Amino acid sequence: MKLLNDKIIFLTGGSKGIGLECAKKYIEAGAQVVVVSNDAVSLSESIELLGNRSHGILCDVSGSADVEDAIRQTLQKYGRIDVIHNNAGIAHPSRPVHETEEAEWDQLFNINLKSIFFTTRFGLEALRSSEGCILNTSSLVGEIGQENHAAYTATKGAINALTKSMALDYAPYKIRVNAVAPAGVWTRMLREWGQAQEDAAGIEKYLDGIHPLGYCPEGDVVADACVFLVSEKARFITGNILPVSGGAELGYRRILYPGPSTEKINDNF
Repeated sequence: MKLLNDKIIFLTGGSKGIGLECAKKYIEAGAQVVVVSNDAVSLSESIELLGNRSHGILCDVSGSADVEDAIRQTLQKYGRIDVIHNNAGIAHPSRPVHETEEAEWDQLFNINLKSIFFTTRFGLEALRSSEGCILNTSSLVGEIGQENHAAYTATKGAINALTKSMALDYAPYKIRVNAVAPAGVWTRMLREWGQAQEDAAGIEKYLDGIHPLGYCPEGDVVADACVFLVSEKARFITGNILPVSGGAELGYRRILYPGPSTEKINDNF
């Protein structure tokens, strides 16, 4: 029997990047995956790639009505939900607090954090029935901070605190709540951006260098950790923020970035 045999996983932000890698690994482990995305093009492409063990729902996770409807559609199609993986998130703008516009601040918090409130609010009863689990995609910077990304790191720090509190609140219902915290991760967007820069090799060296294990990984390393956390193998783990960072949080390391802008790089932290 596969590790996630016939589990129903509700995955936000699952049509690209780390989310898509998670969807692939979940299906490989035997799950049915509901891919939730606000991008119709990537959603269609991902469902075509993932095949008949996936189902796509177009949804703005920052909107209460959208999330409620997405949960309703999932229950209507599959009859239950075993896992809610809150992966949807944005990282821009790359600015300190005083330069961040109010609308930018609100968008970051609505997508990265308020979406978890919505999926929990509307999906909790289903998880109580299945004694399922919640997984949140956080980031290493939620713990260590990151220059020029104050609002983004604030959302990730809040996710870490929220994960622990939710773990306490829902433990009586046998619902586990954990988070995964990557550092740098190669995505298609990051590769395309890096290759277009004057010092593409320098950018790659920088991203490799921030990880003591010596390389910046693909999203599959994060996805493998996620498979474990939502499986019965992690049945006694809750309230945990699991770094999948190649040791990037350890020791004193300051790797100088070769170019003038870090916005696209930091989208992947």
